[in-house]
Amino acid sequence: MHDLAHGAPPWRTLTAGGIVACLASLAIAVWCRVYAAEGGGVLMVAFLDVGQGDAVYLEAPHGTQVLIDGGVGRAVLERLGEVMPFSDRTIDVVVATHPDADHIGGLPEVFARYDVGMFLEPGVRDDGADSAALAEAVRAEGLTPVQVRSGMTLVLEPGVSIEILFPDRDVSGVDPNIGSIVARLSYGDTSFLLTGDAPTEVETYLVGLYGNALASTVLKVGHHGSRTSTSDVFLGFVDPTHGVISAGCDNTYSHPHEETIKRLARFGVRERRTCEEGTIMFESDGRMIRAR
Repeated sequence: MHDLAHGAPPWRTLTAGGIVACLASLAIAVWCRVYAAEGGGVLMVAFLDVGQGDAVYLEAPHGTQVLIDGGVGRAVLERLGEVMPFSDRTIDVVVATHPDADHIGGLPEVFARYDVGMFLEPGVRDDGADSAALAEAVRAEGLTPVQVRSGMTLVLEPGVSIEILFPDRDVSGVDPNIGSIVARLSYGDTSFLLTGDAPTEVETYLVGLYGNALASTVLKVGHHGSRTSTSDVFLGFVDPTHGVISAGCDNTYSHPHEETIKRLARFGVRERRTCEEGTIMFESDGRMIRAR
């Protein structure tokens, strides 16, 4: 990847009409179900226990549902069955943060089981079997992938939105981790920073762009707790209360790394691991977050 400090984001080259059209297409699919169900004013976010991988499911107060990544294999279906009603066979938005197998390997199974309204991805080019299977599943669903860029905001419901922080340019030829989608989910005064496998290089770049605007109540710790993510400067600006590490027990990468665990402790972050607790769930009423 070329130096992150240089180069105008391609998003800025789009016309105003193109931006409006893209944002409108993002909003249509998620708004069609907002008024179809009664909600209790609670946002639910579940970091699913899919072993060595990532999968984050969220359900907004009026029922809009988003799945970010899908781990490997069929584990994601079992975990979704624990947090979604048995009869529910729809998901409004599916997001692939980047095309590593431990993030997208289970997504074809999701498309086979659920009717998906929209598919978002960063545009990282990958010729592997998992990417090919996902592309075929998306085509079979009749969807056109939407490549996200910073500056895009997905409004799920009034007061509930996902802001894309990265990538801010064409990432088709970069390392998948560097091209990971980084997004901030917010509801009222509460927020979740979702980082995919973004490394410290990207974290430092985001600090330069957003500074204190990165502050979030819950941080999905980057790259399963690897030492290549979750830098001191990044933690200082995010200043999370909770740090969730999604990783398999006794995995071959030794995730999470001891350096990351010590760093989280030094910053006073309550560390939580799917390996130890299984699926980790939070509820937000827009004022405060409660761990379940």
